[in-house]
Amino acid sequence: MSNSAVTIALPKGKLFEDSLEVLSRIGFHCSGIREDSRKLLFELPEDGARLLICRPTDIPTYVENGAADIGFVGKDILLEEEKDVAELLDLKFGYCRFVVAMPEDQTPPRLPDGSFDLNALNHLRVATKFVRVAQTFFADQGLQVTAIKLHGNIELAPRVRLAEMIVDIVSSGKTLRENRLVEVAQILEATTRLIANRVSYRMKYQRVHELIEALRKVV
Repeated sequence: MSNSAVTIALPKGKLFEDSLEVLSRIGFHCSGIREDSRKLLFELPEDGARLLICRPTDIPTYVENGAADIGFVGKDILLEEEKDVAELLDLKFGYCRFVVAMPEDQTPPRLPDGSFDLNALNHLRVATKFVRVAQTFFADQGLQVTAIKLHGNIELAPRVRLAEMIVDIVSSGKTLRENRLVEVAQILEATTRLIANRVSYRMKYQRVHELIEALRKVV
């Protein structure tokens, strides 16, 4: 494989199939690549590339440290990990929203415009996988909260009184409704992004730029 070949980090999980589909649409030979394979490194010499299949939260680390030249990663993870990588392109899939949610019988009072009064959240506890995102949001609102880091089942926290509210990502909102939680504020929207190692972006500029332009045309 030539020195101009690129190593691309792809996320396991819900973004995997969409990531492969986008690469296929720009001509990559991805037919033999499966998420349920034990193989995590795929050589694609005909495409001048190789693929690393990683946990989504690890992709910014692989890219920042040069183990991958570029990667596909959700904006949610990019914001939380805050790694030194170049964000190149919005790939437009994997849409989700960061929201603040509370039990339906404990929501704050509403303001005249119908929104919730977020001042009522001051000094409460928030359970979340996204501590950095949550702290930044509440600080921007001038509120002090205690963030409790969890790695899963965030919706359980208010039910067992670990926290009064949660910050999590949602797509349809079905999980919130099933747990009798109400969205009281939207923080931001997130989609999948193309990121690059800063050195690779300079050293392999021509190849990376070609990929960016090809992806831009299909997303």
